[in-house]
Amino acid sequence: MFTGIITDIGTIAKVTKSGDTRFDVLTAYDTDTIDMGASIAHSGVCLTVIEKGKGADGDWFAVEASKETLDVTSAGAWQEGTKLNLERALKMGDELGGHIVSGHVDGLAEIIAITPEGDSQRYTFKTSAALMPFIAPKGSVTLDGTSLTVNEVEGLTFGVNLIPHTQDVTTWGLSKVGDIINLEIDVLARYVARLKQAEQELGDAK
Repeated sequence: MFTGIITDIGTIAKVTKSGDTRFDVLTAYDTDTIDMGASIAHSGVCLTVIEKGKGADGDWFAVEASKETLDVTSAGAWQEGTKLNLERALKMGDELGGHIVSGHVDGLAEIIAITPEGDSQRYTFKTSAALMPFIAPKGSVTLDGTSLTVNEVEGLTFGVNLIPHTQDVTTWGLSKVGDIINLEIDVLARYVARLKQAEQELGDAK
């Protein structure tokens, strides 16, 4: 479980393709404090640490992604040099600064516009018709692992505002129109939708 508050920008140092795909990630985290088998969110994708160490370029850890993960997230396009928003798993007693994030990506969104608004940037995204019912104005959404607040919703598009601090401490400062972003809907929206569906199914069964 995560919060969507990014605590490091990692860099993919090596990609190894065999059965699954292995990513070696350079990090500012002290890997002595990372347990083997620990979960870390990588631009919103929860992956398990399988190896770790310290090298000439600094601390690093390795994770593996299955074909399914590569197919349904942006991980399929990751390569050496790719920057990733990193967040370690939430611990009991940690401050919940964002919102509850599972690290299970629901789909992808495309950046279709970036517009300056004062010192901030307004990002407009387009996603699928299947996901739009779960995205609401003033609601929470996770984009590339970052907990953000939705400003407006129109058709298949929605917008968020990113302050300078967020752009500085995440990969958002490097993003551009056309980029494909991992999207996770708010878990509360997911359960509300399921409750409404169940009520409808029970009503039809009577």
